[in-house]
Amino acid sequence: MGERPIAPDPASLGEPLNGFSQCHAGMLSRMRALEELPALVSAAARARSIASDSVSLFRYAVLEHHGEEEAELFPAVLRWADPGDEHDRVQALVDRLTREHRAIEALWKAVEPAIGAAAKGKHADIDASRVAGLVRAYDAHARFEEAHFLPLAETILGRNGNHLAALGVSIHLRHAAMPPGYI
Repeated sequence: MGERPIAPDPASLGEPLNGFSQCHAGMLSRMRALEELPALVSAAARARSIASDSVSLFRYAVLEHHGEEEAELFPAVLRWADPGDEHDRVQALVDRLTREHRAIEALWKAVEPAIGAAAKGKHADIDASRVAGLVRAYDAHARFEEAHFLPLAETILGRNGNHLAALGVSIHLRHAAMPPGYI
């Protein structure tokens, strides 16, 4: 007659349950990763905000500031510097600051495409060493200008109140010609 079914090995009875247990372990691992998501979304939003602000900073502030210095401030200080040593000193400072402007602008151009992509929430490989180099270069430039050029400019232009007033009017007219909300 019929054969009796073979009884399963008692050691293998737990195998289907092990599969369920392993699934839970995998799911719990992914759930723990899900817990990180709010912080990562927040960090991504902050990254987009910083990138967008940086693009605006360079397009509408840094580059405009460089242009204003080169078109208004530097020529005014050179024009009113005493002939000889003072004028030569101003010229050397203006030459250095202008070279630094071009170097900073070149550093920005190297990172601008990636930062622009990040501002739009797109994938971007931002070179941290280039960004750090740009920040260092701008910091050194600003410190040097604040310590050496601006005090000298204040001395030279301060000799005659009309010189400072003329510079102020020139800068005001430059800003008045800009479209609303430009900066």
